[in-house]
Amino acid sequence: MGNLFDATDIVQFAVRIEENGANFYRFAVQITKDDDAKKIFEKLAEEEVKHGKTFSQIFAAMEKSPPPTELFEGEYGAYLRSYVDNAIIFKKEALDQELALVKDTVGALDFGIRRELDSITYYHEIKQLLGAGNFDAVDKIIAEERKHFCILTDLKAKYSK
Repeated sequence: MGNLFDATDIVQFAVRIEENGANFYRFAVQITKDDDAKKIFEKLAEEEVKHGKTFSQIFAAMEKSPPPTELFEGEYGAYLRSYVDNAIIFKKEALDQELALVKDTVGALDFGIRRELDSITYYHEIKQLLGAGNFDAVDKIIAEERKHFCILTDLKAKYSK
């Protein structure tokens, strides 16, 4: 069985997820009128930038590990690429269409909640490709993404009243 993809692919996927998150939260700052929401979105953007740096460090230093068991060669890599391109990263046209629907704070919160959940799922999936020495760092990022989810859902409850 050949390599699914190398560490650079994983870096690219994870960093792109975090860059998109930071860009989205900056966009959310622009469309919300509430100062508290603006501060939260600004903080989340900063944290996404930090996550991207952490992933770059983790994966740049990681040793290649054996790929997970597959039914056919390349299936896991194809799955992750498809997941990133269609569920998390989006093709530009799809992203533009979805963001065009985000007009207010609640719409931004809904979008952010979905992206945080997608990120958590992806990070759980890529752990299978890492050596055990990297699990703690990825688990910390997953925990932070969960915190982001909770912050966003709590804020949405405030605005949905």
